[in-house]
Amino acid sequence: MSPTAPSSELIHMEFDDNKLLPALYGEHDRNLARIEQSLQVAAASRGNRLAISGPVSSVEAARSTLTLLYDRLKRGLDVGPADVDGAVRLALSASARPSDGEGGDDALTIRTRKRAITPRSPGQADYIRALRNHDLTFGLGPAGTGKTYLAVAAAVEMMAAGEVERIILSRPAVEAGERLGFLPGDLREKVDPYLRPLYDALHDMLPGDQVIRRLDDGDIEVAPLAFMRGRTLAHAFVILDEAQNTTPVQMKMFLTRFGERSRMVVTGDLSQVDLPRGQPSGLRDALEVLAGVDGVGFVNFTHNDVVRHPLVTRIVRAYDRRDAGPVRGDDPDAA
Repeated sequence: MSPTAPSSELIHMEFDDNKLLPALYGEHDRNLARIEQSLQVAAASRGNRLAISGPVSSVEAARSTLTLLYDRLKRGLDVGPADVDGAVRLALSASARPSDGEGGDDALTIRTRKRAITPRSPGQADYIRALRNHDLTFGLGPAGTGKTYLAVAAAVEMMAAGEVERIILSRPAVEAGERLGFLPGDLREKVDPYLRPLYDALHDMLPGDQVIRRLDDGDIEVAPLAFMRGRTLAHAFVILDEAQNTTPVQMKMFLTRFGERSRMVVTGDLSQVDLPRGQPSGLRDALEVLAGVDGVGFVNFTHNDVVRHPLVTRIVRAYDRRDAGPVRGDDPDAA
């Protein structure tokens, strides 16, 4: 063997419940094929034994991936293509250490009426930990990383457990500016298009009739940011989405609504600020002001945490390269 050739390894895994193997391997072994393609390994099954061969690091990642998926099945959760991709991402990161139970542990599972949600990337695992451990959490990063989706899931879980009484979801309606009156319909019809992603997440967590009932009863409130002024939000899980489009004054107003036994999550992507040129982002300002403040958690997602179509990851990387520019640190608007 050439000294520079990557060392190879052959390992054998044995599973104690044959009934779970069809779901683990996937229909026509599609899950195994997905793992083979993603990690450049070869897998061959016989009975409840599986042989995996390939470069040492890839074989170990495949072992971790299959361990995470098998643990998921043992806990009664489904395994689909997105779960396989997520397990691969976790296995390739320092977050996947099967010996500490972190990857497959219930501590990182958010349970709602319609589904159980587990992290599909290292950033998502860190985010769920932050949502569990901080009264105020900032989730920052590109689209497709699950920032808003996981926050809504955590809110629904806490309300079902009686830890909060209400869920309040808010976004700044920047595109409408101060001219909502020019849009047709009543107030709810005017702002609903800007809040639609939050409704979509709710319907993923709860039966449709329960979403409607809780919205009508006020247990779940979806409102534009302007409607937060003057309120004290107690016993509530409050989410501010698209926070990069707040001004510093709006952000301070929102954060100071904090009431007794409340939890707040602020999500945003500083690469997609839609404010008028020259208007500073309240999200960027808050990150500077609150750095080091006790009780505040910050999670930064990257393109490696994008859990949508793989093309989205490549798109985010391409824009990051473009935005970095030929010389880092230059401000094209500084002249």
